[in-house]
Amino acid sequence: MAKKTAHDDPLAPVTLAVGQEDLLLDRAVQEVVAAARAADADTDVRDLTSDQLQPGTLAELTSPSLFSERKVVVVRNAQDLSADTVKDVKAYFGAPAEEITLVLLHAGGAKGKALLDAARKAGAREVACPKMTKPADRLAFVRSEFRVTGRSATPEACQALVDSIGSDLRELASAVTQLVADVEGTIDGAVVGRYYTGRAEASSFEVADRAVEGRAAEALEALRWSLSTGVAPVLITSALAQGVRAIGKLSSARGGGRPADLARELGMPPWKIDRVRQQMRGWTPDGVAEALRAVAAADAGVKGGGDDPEYALEKAVVVIARAARSRGRG
Repeated sequence: MAKKTAHDDPLAPVTLAVGQEDLLLDRAVQEVVAAARAADADTDVRDLTSDQLQPGTLAELTSPSLFSERKVVVVRNAQDLSADTVKDVKAYFGAPAEEITLVLLHAGGAKGKALLDAARKAGAREVACPKMTKPADRLAFVRSEFRVTGRSATPEACQALVDSIGSDLRELASAVTQLVADVEGTIDGAVVGRYYTGRAEASSFEVADRAVEGRAAEALEALRWSLSTGVAPVLITSALAQGVRAIGKLSSARGGGRPADLARELGMPPWKIDRVRQQMRGWTPDGVAEALRAVAAADAGVKGGGDDPEYALEKAVVVIARAARSRGRG
């Protein structure tokens, strides 16, 4: 449900995806890449983090090719670009290269606002990808997901899905995909209940929960089941990252707060505060840091940085489960 500007050509010279909702940001990238590859199946895609785009790198990536190939250059966390690199990007806005689409993913807000303003002034195509913090927004998202598939779901089914799965859009989108694939006819509340409340089906969040609780064997079992049932590896790394970050956020928050107060401070629902409090008992700051490094390595592995995404995930789960018991080590 990302909102787009009026000149909605995915092959515009510059696309600006603004917000902090990872699923919508990834979809904005996927839309551009799909359009580019529809125009040229040999399109070269370069997906970079902000620290990988150094001064001069953009000029190298966008210089004319002997083969005149189409190229998509994706820059993530553009708000973190260095001042010298921002100068390069701003200069590029004035003379974008042909057959090249630059996609900037920017969190919005005050940090890196000069780049944001410059892109807008240059007429960049903009895709809004805000965090969906309100239940009504997530409900509208689920309805939209069903509409896109051409399938019918009752209001009760949509609400039950949001109630059962929570706020993670990747999980909600994955659930819609699974229901559409498995169920014929209209999807109602009873169907959702069978899938997500009456059946102990492994999901990416089950993998993450077992891992951050230090239950390595159960986490690995849930991981293998999730992968065997078609859960995308990137959804699992996302869930692992959220689980570890939640531990880190709550452990560094002011102690003794009520769940409702902490929920507002940390951007979590109150029920999650209670769950994370139970999960964080064996954790130390060093354990959190170790687990975050493991998640980052797994994320790189499942996004093409390694030969075996399954092994990358298994390794991360083992490290996280061990880190969850770091308070009792040493």
